[in-house]
Amino acid sequence: MIEKVLIFILFLGPLVFFHELGHFLFARLFGVRVQVFSIGFGPKILKFKKGDTEYAISLIPLGGYVKMFGDDPFNGDAIPVEERKYSFTHKSKWARFWIVFGGPLANFIMAYVIFFSLLLGGEKMPELRMGLIPEGTKFSTLGIKTGDVLKKVNGETISSAADMALTDGGIQTLTVERFNKLETVNIGMTGEEFFEEMANYQPFLRRPVMSSGSGEIFALSLNKDKVDWSESLDEIAENAQDQSLYIFKLPKGVDLGQAEIKEETPFIREVKLGSKGLESFFTTMRNEDLYPKDMFVKSISMNSPAEKAGILGGNVILGLNGAAIFSFENLRATLQKTDSKDVMVSILANGEVKELSLTPDVKPQGDKKVKLIGVYSDGVFQGMRFVDTPSKGLVGSFTGAFARTWDSIVKTVAGFKKLIVGEVSLKSIGGPLAIGKVASDSFQTSLSYFFQLMALISINLGVINLFPIPVLDGGHILFLGLEFLNRGPVSRRKMEIAQQFGLSMLLMLMIGAIFNDVVRFF
Repeated sequence: MIEKVLIFILFLGPLVFFHELGHFLFARLFGVRVQVFSIGFGPKILKFKKGDTEYAISLIPLGGYVKMFGDDPFNGDAIPVEERKYSFTHKSKWARFWIVFGGPLANFIMAYVIFFSLLLGGEKMPELRMGLIPEGTKFSTLGIKTGDVLKKVNGETISSAADMALTDGGIQTLTVERFNKLETVNIGMTGEEFFEEMANYQPFLRRPVMSSGSGEIFALSLNKDKVDWSESLDEIAENAQDQSLYIFKLPKGVDLGQAEIKEETPFIREVKLGSKGLESFFTTMRNEDLYPKDMFVKSISMNSPAEKAGILGGNVILGLNGAAIFSFENLRATLQKTDSKDVMVSILANGEVKELSLTPDVKPQGDKKVKLIGVYSDGVFQGMRFVDTPSKGLVGSFTGAFARTWDSIVKTVAGFKKLIVGEVSLKSIGGPLAIGKVASDSFQTSLSYFFQLMALISINLGVINLFPIPVLDGGHILFLGLEFLNRGPVSRRKMEIAQQFGLSMLLMLMIGAIFNDVVRFF
């Protein structure tokens, strides 16, 4: 927990610091006296004074502020004449514009610097890979298959989920890599619809290994010369048909978590596969006394339905209520769909098939109730794979970072427009918890991913602050524009009404974001 809080501060702190630094530097440039430069809100936990400015770190790390001398336009006359040269209110409209705009500008510059550094040094990003996509699902009918690696959206190369989220006009076509070949499928979905559907297929694909009933471990390959450890068992099972499958024996005690297992022996036998499909594949494997590792019971919970029924560690789960089961996820999903109080579980124990009756426990999980039998899987899954992109060079990074920054700004504005007109649900708004989770997950994934997301959030922060809402930078710019048109400051009453309205809107957005966080995580 402490680690996640520190990552959150590491992620958000620079965004806030550079935003406020933008205001600070332009204020100093135009001769405005800065009284307080604070990172965070609330009580100050660390502070020191240098010159006219008090620098502080405050308790609540969700923002910051720069307090400038003479920033109240209705008390300008109370400032002594000799002090007015240091007053924000007494500066020209042009100077005040740049001081206000300096914060969002600093966020855009920060994003540019991050993109430039990533392009110059080369990026290491997680591969965008589809999980297990059962037949009959929406993605399956569209032509997306298990293990597909996402390469292009609407013909444009993508390197991260953020690139997909910022795609204009929805996702019309998707180019995927499948068994080292590129395939293009028609999608015709909005970005929100696509991500909601994609969330149903978590990228947990099984390694291409199976075990015999006696516990011997074997690797599977469509190549008789070696095992391709980049291919998952699920991809092989779903796509292979009318061809040979080669079985390699692995030594006892081998670490199945290695990215590349070098200890496999030459293939010991060849198995002819029949028609395409998971059922056909795994039925053939069962005839060879081979079972997926995740269908082996690793352990059971004490006093669970599984323990009471007599299921033991090392047993192999074969089916549920007379239907064959080929993956632990399939077992979990099928169990939730059963209407009867009791279920029949088919297992393989000591070479003998047994049918056991048990009554699943029903327990709350979030806002749902789930059925549990108390078994833990012995599955082995593919690790996350990364794509390394080479350096773009100094010139390529300079131009590429500018293009990426501008493209991100345009697409962020378009995304907020969709939110305002109702094309995107307000449920997609995230608050501090969502940002914290994204920061922690990206940090654990790769530093390139972490900094890329930091750049995108920096752009979001800059764009949000330019909204023409009083109390935001965009609201101050709006008042400057009205002041220019009126040839004088806006009246106190109008200013107060506008600020109350703006503050109300901002509070509603914040409450909505926090509510979404609570619903998602609790």
